[in-house]
Amino acid sequence: MSLNKYSLFDVVNMILMLLIIVVTVYPLYYMGIVSISSGLSVQRGDVFLYPIEVTLKAYSIVLDDPSILRAYGNTLLYTCLGVTVNLIMTTLCAYPLSRNYLYGKALLSFFVVFTMFFDGGLIPKYMVVHSLGMVNSIWAILIPTAINVFNMILMRTFFAEIPDALHESATVDGASEWRILLQIVLPLSMPVMATMFIFYAVAHWNSFFPALIYLNEKQLYPLQIIVRNIVIQGDMSSQTAEMGAGENSSVMAQNVKYAVVFIAILPILVIYPFVQKYFIQGAMLGAVKG
Repeated sequence: MSLNKYSLFDVVNMILMLLIIVVTVYPLYYMGIVSISSGLSVQRGDVFLYPIEVTLKAYSIVLDDPSILRAYGNTLLYTCLGVTVNLIMTTLCAYPLSRNYLYGKALLSFFVVFTMFFDGGLIPKYMVVHSLGMVNSIWAILIPTAINVFNMILMRTFFAEIPDALHESATVDGASEWRILLQIVLPLSMPVMATMFIFYAVAHWNSFFPALIYLNEKQLYPLQIIVRNIVIQGDMSSQTAEMGAGENSSVMAQNVKYAVVFIAILPILVIYPFVQKYFIQGAMLGAVKG
């Protein structure tokens, strides 16, 4: 197609999209090339478009650190269990609220949506978690965040768009609400379930504040706490001893910081392309008639 067939809007739009892509992708690319470049080249400021004096020493230091590996395992555990709890609880809340024959539906919906705009605050939350004996346990990470109201509304809207004829025919055949939900509604709701999966998985994987507030033992810390301590506070006591004497330690710290961050975001970057089509479809279907 010749260039003169494009309107001015198309040209400006493509330029803007290319700029957005560059602004979005380059930081990730820069982290990657810095993490595999030598410390001295980073110190001199030579690393810009491609890695220089490629070395995997930073990744070797990260992968040899037991605290990082333990935190990585904790994050995987919190994410897997958290997403499971989130999907179950969100589904159990969204399905009843999607049925028009639910008694008191408007009042229940009001109380649920009310929590989106008014929050008790950090101290009352901590007091509740502490009174339930969940401080310094995995339950402090999973239970307080069991349902995200926005995600629940998205799922409820999707459920409400399923034709009532399916519910009525199943009810006539003697199916219970549980059977309707498990055998009819959920199989038809894979797009929105995939959307909820990626929403909750990213939230759990990137979450550090609940762990920072409720967890006291380092053995329970997720990966993001370790990343926060390294990037923000500069706490690299467990990695400094493994840095080579021939490199400037502060420069190697820069490499290790980017290596840790890159490893932390890698699973999401790998998983997202496989669920992207469901993510887009589910988000659109749940929002068009909302």
